[in-house]
Amino acid sequence: MREIVLDTETTGFKANEGDRLVEIGCIELVNHIPTGRHYHVYVNPERAMPEDAFKVHGLSDEFLKDKPLFATVAREFCDFIGEDMLVIHNAAFDLSFLNAELARLDGFPHIAMERAIDTVRLARGKFPGAQVSLDALCKRFNIDNSARIKHGALLDAELLAEVYLELIGGRQQGLGLAGSEAGDSLVAAPQMRGPARPPRPHQASEAEQAAHAAFVAKLKDAVWLRGD
Repeated sequence: MREIVLDTETTGFKANEGDRLVEIGCIELVNHIPTGRHYHVYVNPERAMPEDAFKVHGLSDEFLKDKPLFATVAREFCDFIGEDMLVIHNAAFDLSFLNAELARLDGFPHIAMERAIDTVRLARGKFPGAQVSLDALCKRFNIDNSARIKHGALLDAELLAEVYLELIGGRQQGLGLAGSEAGDSLVAAPQMRGPARPPRPHQASEAEQAAHAAFVAKLKDAVWLRGD
């Protein structure tokens, strides 16, 4: 059972009014366990970065000017996510941008909302009336988000993976057979559409690998550091 935890950064809030993607981050889960595989890319948005958006994620025109266009990375991105379910915080937002980018190209399918597990909706259902921002959920579940000085797609996907595992029943979700037999209520796992896919090549830069290693080193009891 394969799921992809996904996050994006953009130039603004409205994909239908000219805002564009600038970053995509994905974390692979198999049977609710992070595998260590991820996909991460910065994207040249082919437009100027508004100041308000720059303040959120810190990605400048200068930084993005030599990054690939979405058309260049669309195939490897689609290959990585395959046809599996996507775990997204406020799925309508991210999918609106991804689908707007895919619609500009020939031969790429629309990503249906039915493929998305929206963690905002999960959190609102579990904690009615409470704050459900990613930072608020990290605080609720004692997940260290101290590295999140600014928004970043890969970092936020890593945090969201931990939040998602807590929302669906905790990091040992699916292992409590005794509780199930006793009649305890468990959160049902979403059904996947296809089998786990074989690894696909993706080479992160040295800077990205160093940033990723520094972030993981700060996590307390991170599930992807476990060997079992």
